[in-house]
Amino acid sequence: MIKRIEHLGIAVDNLEKGNEVFAKILNIQPYKEEAVEREGVTTSFFKVGESQVELLEASKEESPIAKFIAKKGGGMHHVAFYTDDIKAEMARLKSEGFELLSDEPKPGADGKLICFLHPKYTAGVLVELCQDA
Repeated sequence: MIKRIEHLGIAVDNLEKGNEVFAKILNIQPYKEEAVEREGVTTSFFKVGESQVELLEASKEESPIAKFIAKKGGGMHHVAFYTDDIKAEMARLKSEGFELLSDEPKPGADGKLICFLHPKYTAGVLVELCQDA
């Protein structure tokens, strides 16, 4: 079962500048920066109530975030929903006709297991499922 919005993912071409902008908007500092080498990104997180804002900067030219920014520029990248049982949600959504971008959950930033749904099945929005690892 989906419990809440876990985070909003925002692609930025410069993490330092993105952090400055969102620190002013939210009137807080990011609580964490983390490199996710496998995905070719560096992230920072701002806590907003029970949810987070995640900024994503490409650390490799061939990373999905680098491709996204090259195609669309910075901005809203994905919405992530929290679940207590990511495998059950993956199975449920697959049975509903959604295409998953991986067959198994994989490690993501901020101590999460993650799986993405293909945006052609989700009204053009990249959707991420998250569970605490």
